[in-house]
Amino acid sequence: MIVVTGGAGFIGSCFVKTLNDRRRFDVLVVDTLKHSAKWKNLVGKKYLDFVNKHDFIEQLVAGDYGAEIEAIVHLGACSSTTETDGDYLLENNYRYSMHLAEYCHQRNIRFVYASSAATYGAGEQGYSDYVFDELQPLNMYGYSKHLFDQWVLRNGLEHKVVGLKFFNVFGPNEYHKGEMASVVYKAYRQIIETGKLRLFKSYHPEYVDGEFKRDFVYIKDICETMWNCLQLGEVSGIFNLGTGKARSWNDLAHAVFSAMGRETAIEYVDMPEHIRGQYQYFTQADMTKLQTTRAYIAPRTLEESVSDYVQEYLAQQYRYM
Repeated sequence: MIVVTGGAGFIGSCFVKTLNDRRRFDVLVVDTLKHSAKWKNLVGKKYLDFVNKHDFIEQLVAGDYGAEIEAIVHLGACSSTTETDGDYLLENNYRYSMHLAEYCHQRNIRFVYASSAATYGAGEQGYSDYVFDELQPLNMYGYSKHLFDQWVLRNGLEHKVVGLKFFNVFGPNEYHKGEMASVVYKAYRQIIETGKLRLFKSYHPEYVDGEFKRDFVYIKDICETMWNCLQLGEVSGIFNLGTGKARSWNDLAHAVFSAMGRETAIEYVDMPEHIRGQYQYFTQADMTKLQTTRAYIAPRTLEESVSDYVQEYLAQQYRYM
């Protein structure tokens, strides 16, 4: 069976759908639900069982799964860039990942895990996935992901696992994420409610309002690439996973308004003080390394992705993938 940790979350549940589409129903979903609406992401999906993440690690150590596990796709993590509990992040994002990776390595089990573009910080060292030690994350979330990447390298596992540094992912099934949801999702809701979109003003002398850029990547491209990484045993290493083309927030806004059939109306507002010092004004994945493998797929354009998300999901009463 294939284990998907974080399987009820945004990326995890979309990947469970990807597995189902490829006739893989022998899936074990590992996650915690608590009081969130994540459970809705699993409606209609086919999987063997749902196991709490704490129970799963105990069962794994106890040997309850024997030789049943073919692969672990580890997407479970605290993904809040504003989380300030460092101990929680280290336990949840670093040590839990370490236990899973060690288990897989000892048993020759395929291990694919989620890293993050947050490891690059403000991008002082660029966005090359060949660079690691010099990186300076801007928040504790990025640091926790960076620590695990470093652990993988330090233990010589980069030739045995696949780590994927996700850039700005958006798409269906993110509806439960609140403030951590993508700007596409928030933009759609704002435009429906107010007829306009609010974007942050720039506090960087090199960027005018709305012209700071991010590498926005669609969830469907993410899932297709992960499927390839899972299947292609010769693929290993830590790779960027974005589009390789940075686009501005203004570009994103125009794409959303266009997909909704409306005229663009943007209002620039003050950025909260608590995030000004850790705000990324530019991200762009260097995709060179992944492009040398058979796992790479040519990503959809921003306009294509936003149009699909808005028209096929958000405008369809927030349909799930």
